[in-house]
Amino acid sequence: MSDPASTGQRPARRSLREGIPLGRIGGVPVILAYSWFVIAAFTVAAYGPVLAFRNPALGAGAYYVAFAYALLLLVSVLVHELAHALTAKMYGWPSEKIVLNLWGGHTQFESFTATPGRSVLVAMAGPAANFALAGATWLVVSALHPTGVADILTNIFLWANLVIGIFNVLPGLPLDGGRLVESAVWKATGSHAKGTIAAGWGGRIIVIALALWFVALPLVRGGEPDTSTLLITVLVCGFLWMGASGSIQQGRLRSRLHLVSAAALAEPAVGLPESATVADVLRVTAGGGPAVVLYASDGRPTSVVDPVALAAVPASAAAVTPASAVAPVLGAGAYVPEWSKGQELLQYLAQLEGHDYAVIDHNGRVTGLLRQSTVVTVITGKPPRENTRPQDQNR
Repeated sequence: MSDPASTGQRPARRSLREGIPLGRIGGVPVILAYSWFVIAAFTVAAYGPVLAFRNPALGAGAYYVAFAYALLLLVSVLVHELAHALTAKMYGWPSEKIVLNLWGGHTQFESFTATPGRSVLVAMAGPAANFALAGATWLVVSALHPTGVADILTNIFLWANLVIGIFNVLPGLPLDGGRLVESAVWKATGSHAKGTIAAGWGGRIIVIALALWFVALPLVRGGEPDTSTLLITVLVCGFLWMGASGSIQQGRLRSRLHLVSAAALAEPAVGLPESATVADVLRVTAGGGPAVVLYASDGRPTSVVDPVALAAVPASAAAVTPASAVAPVLGAGAYVPEWSKGQELLQYLAQLEGHDYAVIDHNGRVTGLLRQSTVVTVITGKPPRENTRPQDQNR
C-alpha cells in the first residue's frame, strides 16, 4: 500500500519496469513480464524444428505454429491465475495483480486472513481451471475432429492444460498442491507456520524426485538426458527449490510472529513538546533515564533525541538550545499504538520510513520507542547487520 508521497506516476513506472500492463480482468491488473519473451523464444527455438520435421508441409510456418503454442501456454497460465484471483475474491481476499512470466505466472495478494479450508479452495481453483480447459478441449476434438494446424494446436492445448494441472497439484510449495499439505498440517497442529514449513520441505522432495527421474535415471540406464529436457529440468528445479526454500523461511518467520509486540519490544520513553530545551531533556534523562520523543502541538511524535548529540551540547548552552536541534526527525507517521502486535504490526512498519517508531497509549501519550533493529532481531533470531558506511554513521 502506497503512502501519499508515492502515489501519482510511481505505480505506473513500477508496472512498466515489471512488464507490459495488459489491462484488468475482474478488476485484477494483469502484467506480462518481459521474462515471458524468453520462454516464448525458447518454445519457438525448441519446438519449431520438431514441428517442421514432423510436418514438412508447414515449412517455415512451423515456427509460427510454435509461437502460437507459446501463446496458448500463456492463455492456460492466465486462466489458472484468474481462477486463483476470482476464487479469492469470493472470500474478500484482495488480489493486487497477476504477473505472467518466465516461470508461468503468479497471483499476488494483498494482506488477508486465511483459514486452512479457504486456502485450499483458492489454491486448487487454478489446477481445476486447467483440468476444465483440458476437458473442454477434448470434447471439441472429439466432436469436430480437426485436421492440420488446428489439430496440432488443439492437442497441444489439451495436453498443456493437463500437464499444468497435474504438475501444480504435486504436494509441495510453491506449487498449489503444497497448500494441501500446508492446510492439513495447519489443521492438525493449529500452527500455520508448521504447515508452511512442512509444505516447503515437500517442495524440496519434489525437486529431488524430478532430478532423479529426468537426469539421474537416464544416466543410470546408460543413456543421456535430452538437452532440452535437461535444460527445462534445471530451470524448473531451480525455480521450485528457491520457492520451497522461501516458504520454509517464511514459515520460520511466521512462527516467531507472536513475539512481535510494540508494548513488549519498546524501550521506555517519555514525550516532551518540541518547544523543550536541551536542559529540559537533561533533567528527564538524568541518571540514565528513558529515551525522549518530541511531539508537535497536536501531540503527534515528530523526532527522537539523539543521546550522542545531546551530550555534545555545552552545559552553558543547554538552557538556550532547542531539543529539536539534537533530535533526528522521525519518518512520516512513525508512531504505533502500544497494543499493536504480530503481522498487523509488521505490515504497518513496512509502510513507514526510518528506523525508529514512537509507541503511544490510548490517550496518545508517548510510552516507548520501538527500534527496527529490535524487531528484526526478534523475527529472524539474528542481530541486524551493522552498516558501517560513514554517511550512515552520521545520520
